[in-house]
Amino acid sequence: MSHDPPGPLDGVRVLDLTRVVAGPYCSMFLGDLGAEVVKVEQPGLGDDTRGWGPPFAGGESAYYLCINRNKKSLTLDLKSKRAVELLRELVKSADVIIENFRPGTMERLGLGEKELRALNPRLIFASLTGFGADGPMSDWPGYDLIVQAWGGLMSITGTPDGEPVKVGVAIIDLVAGLMLGNAITAALFAREKSGVGQRIDTSLLEAEIASLINVGSNYLIGGTVPARWGNAHPNIVPYQNFKTADGYLVIGVASEVIWKRFCQAIGRSELTDDRRFADNSKRVQNRAELVSLLSEMFLKRNNQAWFDRLTAAEVPCAPVQSIDQVFQAPQVLHRDMLMEVEHPTAGKVRMAGMPVKFSLTPASVRLPPPLLGQHNTEILKSWLGMNAEAIEELKREKII
Repeated sequence: MSHDPPGPLDGVRVLDLTRVVAGPYCSMFLGDLGAEVVKVEQPGLGDDTRGWGPPFAGGESAYYLCINRNKKSLTLDLKSKRAVELLRELVKSADVIIENFRPGTMERLGLGEKELRALNPRLIFASLTGFGADGPMSDWPGYDLIVQAWGGLMSITGTPDGEPVKVGVAIIDLVAGLMLGNAITAALFAREKSGVGQRIDTSLLEAEIASLINVGSNYLIGGTVPARWGNAHPNIVPYQNFKTADGYLVIGVASEVIWKRFCQAIGRSELTDDRRFADNSKRVQNRAELVSLLSEMFLKRNNQAWFDRLTAAEVPCAPVQSIDQVFQAPQVLHRDMLMEVEHPTAGKVRMAGMPVKFSLTPASVRLPPPLLGQHNTEILKSWLGMNAEAIEELKREKII
């Protein structure tokens, strides 16, 4: 594990009652930044993603391993009144609690914001739901796929003549998790000034709506329902992939300066004087003619030849790489985006590294993804001061 200096959230205690993807991704983000994260799980079952495989390593799914580092696992059967009492005691020492139960569940357990804030006025109470904490759809279950469909993202993803397509990863889960993590750090900063905590509430749906950016704005301002463009761009041409003699190359001609360099690099300088393609708005209007012309041209050389030409002319471009190529790339390795973590049952586990670098308080991996209930004794001792006999009694009663 890392022996770097303490991270920016060192000393912050987080109770993580979330499972699946969005919540755990959020709490991993906080853990990477130095927070002590206690992952509260159901005894005998744990987070749903523990079973989302194959592949598995050391009995844990690759899915679970990728979003649960820098956490300690505590099992609590919240159907038990004693377990709820223990959680209420843990809240007294926590800075943040994160939950993604259906709206009303925490209140039914006696763990609502009002009850917990009475125990700890400085608590940041963060909730993440599928469709929002209130409103006519608040009870809808909110997996990423469901929200991608309902929130419009699938309607703009895929080829124009094909079926709607989800993004290749659970992108709304990730965006919502990062948005919530960002909000939690902001609330911690606000607490330094006010002295009190606050409630944070977001949802997958709201994260998705916010992520529609230019496509949503195109509709709101232009009034036309957006269509699927495949890998093309509704507002910029050419800005898409082209098939070459041996693969696919993506180009991004995002300004008139780049357009001129692009035309020179491909040996078609005359296109800059073509009225149909005089500026980006004209190229958007005459997309079909330009894309047809370029598609035929790109087939005449291989990826590397085109890449070398365009790169030399400072035209943004990239080959479409497979995942194995990405994790072997010198730039990825240079930026420490591939790392190994020693896991108690899986041995060395490779995973993506820290995406943000800090000069003084670096993010780091201090703990591997935990085994179910691995830290029961440690947490109950360090957070609540319980002795070994009391902890054994909880085990016998199957409360932990």
